[in-house]
Amino acid sequence: MALIDKHAVLEKNATLLLIFSLLVVSIGGIVEIAPLFYLENTIEDVEGVRPYSPLELAGRNIYIREGCYVCHSQMIRPMRDEVERYGHYSLAAESQYDHPFQWGSKRTGPDLARVGGRYSDEWQVDHLMDPQSVVPESVMPKYAFLMKRDMTPDSSNSYIVDNMRVNRMVGVPYTDEQMEAAELDFWSQADPWGDFYEDADGDALLERYPGAQVRNFDGQPQVTEMDALVAYLQVLGTMVDFETFTPAPGR
Repeated sequence: MALIDKHAVLEKNATLLLIFSLLVVSIGGIVEIAPLFYLENTIEDVEGVRPYSPLELAGRNIYIREGCYVCHSQMIRPMRDEVERYGHYSLAAESQYDHPFQWGSKRTGPDLARVGGRYSDEWQVDHLMDPQSVVPESVMPKYAFLMKRDMTPDSSNSYIVDNMRVNRMVGVPYTDEQMEAAELDFWSQADPWGDFYEDADGDALLERYPGAQVRNFDGQPQVTEMDALVAYLQVLGTMVDFETFTPAPGR
């Protein structure tokens, strides 16, 4: 009872309660924050994780513009039910080049952290054009207009070169070569054989962005916003080979 009586003094005195609350929070903050000053990097480097290609980055911008993050998360927690449903839990390294990250806070629709390769391009296009045609119970709106919005790197719809430059400023390691080839790589990923853009070079793109998926994503000859968004969705969760991935000691 003596301890309870002493605690009652704090509960009855607002000034003392404030002082001790600040003291506890300060100690807790120091314990959590101080070690970070002695770490060079808090994110484990994982083989395969690379910056987004110009087309993938443009698709990510469309994903954010259309508010997809409001209904879909991109973070699988290390819990049995989530891992069984969505796949391997998310790694911090998978989001290290996301500005801002797309972890989300709500799941009206499923988590998309591992959606890449789970469905075909045709399914993704059908789903975006008319979600209810493939998922009858879906409440997702239609995005058929993306098929009609042609894109070029310097168009008002993408600003892809400037966007890459800004990402580089905040730490994304785009090389000088990648920056110089941004426009060419943008076209090359969705038109690797130059059917529509004669200078396209899919092989050169793959040298700069290993593992990138190179093909016509929406079935149309011109590059559209649908191409970009599907390219982004198809890369999610595909950069890390979890069959060979081994967490660092202590992780």
